[in-house]
Parts: sequence; structure tokens; C-alpha cells
Amino acid sequence: MLSTILKAGQVLSLFDRAQPEWGVSEVAEALKLPKSSAHELLATLTHIGLLQHTGRGRYRLGWHMLTFSRTLLDTTEFRAQARQPMAELAAQYRETVHLAILDGNMVVYADKIQGTQAVQVSITGLGARLPAHGSGVGKVLLAYCPWTRVLQIVEEQGMAAFTPNTITVIDKLQSELERVRKQDCAYDLEEVVPDLCCVAAPIRDYTGQVVAAMSLAVPAYRFRRSKDEYRAAIICTCQQVSKNLGYIELVKERRRTANGNSG
Repeated sequence: MLSTILKAGQVLSLFDRAQPEWGVSEVAEALKLPKSSAHELLATLTHIGLLQHTGRGRYRLGWHMLTFSRTLLDTTEFRAQARQPMAELAAQYRETVHLAILDGNMVVYADKIQGTQAVQVSITGLGARLPAHGSGVGKVLLAYCPWTRVLQIVEEQGMAAFTPNTITVIDKLQSELERVRKQDCAYDLEEVVPDLCCVAAPIRDYTGQVVAAMSLAVPAYRFRRSKDEYRAAIICTCQQVSKNLGYIELVKERRRTANGNSG
């Protein structure tokens, strides 16, 4: 049973924007399965609504996936708490604001509010997945992972160069993540998309764990003019979201307890 579930998950993972349709032979080849097994998996996933048959012998994701997606988004507390602050930040600066999490080895964009004067960035749409080492949100999320986990992610995912500015050496990434922890924010200086810069900060839950990262994405020429202002704004917004999740109250309580114990 477990093997079947794993195979079903592998099938679903094949479907992405680059290849939204798959045939039986393609699935069998990609997963190194007999065609009969691939057909059985596709048929079963279609029967329960996770895939749909196109009528041309090919398959696409089923609409039932949208129900799961909506439920996940609507019931994720940090996303609900972040939505209004994101909207206010986007309205104030008219730039694009992203919310992201680390899922396995990849950054997944959990929300996005497009600024009115911002450039369109298609690769960061809702649900988009990107390697973590280049983006501001990715660096924040990696910075608060154990270093052994970062090494595992890099080993499995690699450190591809999106632009000439992308960090592709592990020692440089380690130094960068140390700076992120000291500054409580991360920069993407045209490291994923040319002429686009970002500054990102962590969002913590009531235990202090970093559960997400938020970024402000700004064209490079505007970003460099007001870098410190953007940094202060994203840190302030993320602190507010963290406070809404109970983080600040926990810190204050710990301080009160420590003072009481010492006095």
C-alpha cells in the first residue's frame, strides 16, 4: 500500500507548467514503470478526481486538486494573518509582495500581491516552486534551517545560476546565511531575475520557529535608491505578522519569567 501511494505521489509530481499533460508511455518511461502499472495509476487517480483524461490518450491534473489547494490556503494560519499586512505594504509602495515557504528542497510561493507600478514576474506566481539559494525568501528560509539540512538541499537540488549574480558556491552561501541571521533579513540583488531586487524577512510562529518568509520585490534602479527604507518596511511587516501569530507575546513572557526568576 505504501509503495502504491509513493508511486501515485510521483505521478502527480510530474505535472507542472512545463509539461501539464502526460501520456501512459511518458509516465512509464519517466518513473521506470511497466506501461500496465502506469496506466493503472493514471486510471485510479482519474477515478478519484486527482487527474482528468483528455480524450487524446493523455492526462491532466483534475479539478479536485483545486479544492485541496483552496482548503490548504484558507486554513493556513500564517497566510491568513499575512494577507492584510501584505496588501497594505503593496499599496504603500506599489511594489510586489511575496509570501513563501520551504517545501522539501524548494521554495513554494504561498501568496503574491502584484504592485501597481511593479514589473510582472511570472516565475513567482501562486504555487510556483524555485530553488532556494538565489531568492531573498529562499535565503531567509535556509538561514533558519540546520546547516546539515542546507547541505542536503544543496546536494540534492544543486546551485544553478539564474543570473551572473547568483551564489553558486557553498562557502559563499554559508557566509550569506550567517549575514541573514545577523540582519534578520535577506537580499536578492538581481540573483534570480535581471534588473529585479528583493528584500525578505522571516515570519515566526508562537514558538519562534520560522514558518514563512515575505519579500518586497522592486526594480533594481528603484531598489538601490531606497534600499534601507524597503528593508525597514519588510522587517516591520513580518514582525507584525509574527506578533499576530503569538511570537512577540512569547518573547515578552519569557523575559518576564526570566526577570522574575532572577529577582
